[in-house]
Amino acid sequence: MSSFREIGERLESLKKFVGITDKEMLFLKKPMKTLAFKIEYEKDNGKKEVVDAYRVQYNNVLGPTKGGVRFHEKVGEEETKALAFWMTLKCALTGVPFGGGKGGVRINPKGLSDSELERISRSYIKNIYKDIGPWKDIPAPDVYTTPRHMAWMMDEYEKLTNKHAPGAITGKPVVLGGSKARDIATAQGGVFVLLRMLEKLGMKKEKTKIAIQGFGNAGMNAAKILAREDVLIVGVTDSKSGVYNEEGLSVKSLVKHKEKHGSFKGFEDGESISNAELLKLDVDVLIPAALCNTITKENAGSVNAKIILELANGPVSIEAENTLEEKGIIIVPDVLANAGGVIVSHYEWVQNNTGLYWDEKEVLGRLKKQICKALDETYSVKQEKKVDMRTAAYIVAVEKILRAAKLRGLV
Repeated sequence: MSSFREIGERLESLKKFVGITDKEMLFLKKPMKTLAFKIEYEKDNGKKEVVDAYRVQYNNVLGPTKGGVRFHEKVGEEETKALAFWMTLKCALTGVPFGGGKGGVRINPKGLSDSELERISRSYIKNIYKDIGPWKDIPAPDVYTTPRHMAWMMDEYEKLTNKHAPGAITGKPVVLGGSKARDIATAQGGVFVLLRMLEKLGMKKEKTKIAIQGFGNAGMNAAKILAREDVLIVGVTDSKSGVYNEEGLSVKSLVKHKEKHGSFKGFEDGESISNAELLKLDVDVLIPAALCNTITKENAGSVNAKIILELANGPVSIEAENTLEEKGIIIVPDVLANAGGVIVSHYEWVQNNTGLYWDEKEVLGRLKKQICKALDETYSVKQEKKVDMRTAAYIVAVEKILRAAKLRGLV
């Protein structure tokens, strides 16, 4: 079952808590605009390659659509729709005045040179520049894209439109108008949410053991931030390797080893583990920070964490979620847990459009206040309606979206 089809099931399950008409349900389930196209680029050897690319603008009732662009060999239309939908919910839930969008190119970026990636980035913008912009749709980084890719995309957009428009793309390098703390925003937002959640559950952070699946930008930065908070990281994995130490791992040593060797293989201060073994660890918190559907009905029964913090998008399938709930595991959903990225992207957009720039302390202070407010609202609905955290988050977000749609006369 695709992630986008699962979304329909999740929305249908809200009917018992939110009065949704058939017309409103159709409005929620249908993306506003889907762009599917081919990108042709020249490889360094002179040969031409053609790859599939997408941009989905899901819903703009709360503002211009907003969302990342990922470079990955499994990018597809259904996944992109799902990601755009989740972004719509994130913005509504956290009070960001944007709608949801998402994009991607079906490539394996690890096998491409910087010059090839630049040509792909510029070609992507050439195909969609008439459909994006600071007041229409704002791309940003996602899986395997970075501030450097955003710099190329912004430069191409400005060349094509003959306008200075830093607000057209977020997640840029700071020197080109990027926001301070944008590089750690997803991870930092997730940590703010987790620490607040631990307080609500009466759990001491110093006694909390954490395992992190995925050690890319979000997972690695989350590990660094949690280590500074004196939280014990006992297990980490990437796509190729993993390491476990019941007494705790030195995050500084992990990062140094990963940067030098490209994986955790050979890391001496712990035992080697696989992704499958990491899920089985007896920990307080499991943080999936990789890709969609890493926790499925096949492996959900072996998960032993008390809390799952979804730093990745859609890491828990709907069938797996049922199993986890039966085991009493609390899932802090992606639409809340990883919303720090879009919140700080909004701050970047605001700074670009006003020409006034904030220091990191102010950005992080604003982020903490905004994302913790969204958690408090979600947790309140969870308790009031006696539902799980994801259902509560969906209720809060969907009610805001439908209220705006009704006022506009769309439903």
